[in-house]
Amino acid sequence: MKLFTILILTLMASSVFGQGTDLHYNEGTTKLKGYLVKPKGLRVKAPGVVILHAWMGLTDHERESAEELGKLGYVALAADAYGENEAPKTVQDAGKLSGYYKLNRNIYRARIKAAIDQVIKAGADPEKIAVIGYCFGGTGALEAARANFPVKGVVSFHGGLDKGPEETSLVKPKVLVLHGADDPFVPKEQADAFQNEMRAAKADWQMVYYADAVHSFTEPKAGTDKSKGAAYNEAAARRSWAHMKLFFTEIFAK
Repeated sequence: MKLFTILILTLMASSVFGQGTDLHYNEGTTKLKGYLVKPKGLRVKAPGVVILHAWMGLTDHERESAEELGKLGYVALAADAYGENEAPKTVQDAGKLSGYYKLNRNIYRARIKAAIDQVIKAGADPEKIAVIGYCFGGTGALEAARANFPVKGVVSFHGGLDKGPEETSLVKPKVLVLHGADDPFVPKEQADAFQNEMRAAKADWQMVYYADAVHSFTEPKAGTDKSKGAAYNEAAARRSWAHMKLFFTEIFAK
């Protein structure tokens, strides 16, 4: 088993996370509960990263990402888009809940903006913020770019590329889309429409396709059965993380 897989499985087996703490915050009257990680020995403002969860709500997968980003020197917040104690218990509930936010993207955007404000409040450099997201959260990361939130860049991991009815103006944050080449949940027409949207918005965008990868390729708990449309792919997970780190090096450069 490759080292990257061993690392992920080891983290998943642990019920106690090393660096981070639960963070309670609000968006309007909605109570939210995220997971905040600060780099050890932080003395100056570090870049900040907001992590948006997939459709099942905030899980160990996003917390582990925050831990790894903290080790890399970032202030990282695994954010909550649904509300404290509102995580779905079944995939059917997850579909309904994530669908609600896709139909009400102004509310979703407000939750994302609240998380950005919190990561800055926690000590991140307000001039060096990024938003990343997985699946449903990848859609959210793109919404942060479409809304021109005060971030340097956004990263979507196997996220939906569809947009709401709002007109996309000029997109200022840099955009990185990390996509499974065989993802059955994002048809070619959706990918083409997204690319045309980015061109029209004069965005600085990149889209990387990973061979033999379907939806949820970063999530070990998705299993390895590609026929289900969602499955873990070690190579795609490792490569996409490396591409994200390279992207951060660029957008956070002085």
